[in-house]
Amino acid sequence: MSFTEKPLLEDRVRPEWVDYNGHMNDAEYARVFSMAVDRLMEEIGITADFRNQHQYSIYTLETHLCYLAEARVGQPLQVTVQLLDYDEKRLHVFFVMENGNGDRLATSEQMLMGIDMQKGRPAAFPSAIEANVKALGIRDQAKPKPAEAGRQIGIRKK
Repeated sequence: MSFTEKPLLEDRVRPEWVDYNGHMNDAEYARVFSMAVDRLMEEIGITADFRNQHQYSIYTLETHLCYLAEARVGQPLQVTVQLLDYDEKRLHVFFVMENGNGDRLATSEQMLMGIDMQKGRPAAFPSAIEANVKALGIRDQAKPKPAEAGRQIGIRKK
């Protein structure tokens, strides 16, 4: 496990992700952030082997995605994560998707929940995972809260 400042996920905009407008389809941004959640799970120790052995996983409870710029076919993508908050079974995370030049393309704020897969119910992080979550929290505790975090959707009335 490594909580360095390297990107959590690196990829390229795949041709099948591009829509009739000539840029990455909105659903594909969500796909990339979902892939980033999978990588985050691996980083904190919830690998396929761990899931199978302990019948424990993470589910996404809520997502707020902000589209900031168009992504075009072949363009490099990288996703970073910041842990905004956590408790014994939840992670409040903030992902940033950038292109190869470091321009922000999208953000995704998410609430993730630890789940006992046998019971289908929320469950506290196993001790090894809890230690890794705490390490990520320590890494991110001094970072400023992203401007997009906590935003609400609505039409502002004049």
